[in-house]
Amino acid sequence: MEMRQDIRDSLARRRQRPLVLEVRDELERMILHGEIPGGERLNEAALAEQLGVSRGPVREAARSLEREGLVRTVANDGVYVRSLSVDEVLELYDLRAKIAGYLCGRLAARGDAQTAARLTEDVAQMHDAIAAGDEPRYFELNLSFHDRIAAAAGAERARTLYVALGKEVRLMRRRVLSGAASLRTSNAEHGQIAAAIAAGDAARAQALGAAHHENAKKRLLETL
Repeated sequence: MEMRQDIRDSLARRRQRPLVLEVRDELERMILHGEIPGGERLNEAALAEQLGVSRGPVREAARSLEREGLVRTVANDGVYVRSLSVDEVLELYDLRAKIAGYLCGRLAARGDAQTAARLTEDVAQMHDAIAAGDEPRYFELNLSFHDRIAAAAGAERARTLYVALGKEVRLMRRRVLSGAASLRTSNAEHGQIAAAIAAGDAARAQALGAAHHENAKKRLLETL
């Protein structure tokens, strides 16, 4: 009951935005954090009651999420959170590797010292999260690190594609980023990427950015 009220309060505080967008953002958060697992049917009535809205905004929000590939509609049955096949996830990792490499190379070429410094700080904070055994904190910092690169690279179409593909693999990525050894390996790669960007070495940054995602795919395969 307390969590439900917190959700309603959060929505109420931001009600100046269109209601459908608020509901969409909350549904996306619930899906990406595993609160609504892959393969589960979205219960419009229950979600509307939980969020303190009518069923209309929930229905419209679900349509928006379907366009982003997070849910799918089954005729005469309802809307379900997508459950990706292994082949689909591996393809997504391959696509993200190419786009991530491009974004890292673009950012290195821009010579953005401020963003480079923030990326270095992100790496340090992820190191602290590993030391503290705080995997959820590491996961959020990891997202911030890659989103920061995408946002600062000066390539809006590539950023949009990278973010959209990332949403589809986030639940599976939690499986990849699990265990101190995996986190340390991942963050060592982050440090190399940040150093290449700070040095303005576009070719190395591009290669490391792509390799980081390719290595994540390999770690995923090891868990299957």
